[in-house]
Amino acid sequence: MAKHEHEHDTAATIQDIVVAMSSKGWRITDQRKSLATLFAESSGYLSPKDVYEYMRQKYPGVSFDTVYRNLRSLSEMGVLEQIYLNDGLKFRARCETHHHHHLICLQCEKTVPFEFCPMKHMAQVPKDFEVINHRFEVFGYCSDCASVASDRH
Repeated sequence: MAKHEHEHDTAATIQDIVVAMSSKGWRITDQRKSLATLFAESSGYLSPKDVYEYMRQKYPGVSFDTVYRNLRSLSEMGVLEQIYLNDGLKFRARCETHHHHHLICLQCEKTVPFEFCPMKHMAQVPKDFEVINHRFEVFGYCSDCASVASDRH
């Protein structure tokens, strides 16, 4: 599991996820509360397989397809962010604290927030396009991984 370099309020994140589920008419079951808790307590990105393995321990009858569908739906609701990293699609709870973007290490998947927002400099967005949301991520190597990579050469 990759590390996310800033804190979020676990209880508030669980509440945000549960409220989103409820607003879409989902019944709030123990299974769904467990899913919300997993993401609220996670410090980084989780693959669908990670989530499935966690859920299967508590709920042996859960299927991978059900877990995957829930992840995609939660992403569509805006409470989970999804990203394609080294080994495929991964998810994490959306940052709620304030508007910021991330540097993401391609090796260890650690994320580091930064405050600069390029949208302020995007004069070229067509006038007839209404921007609702955006994400800006920069991929590279954190200092720990960059030093390991340079030691190999």
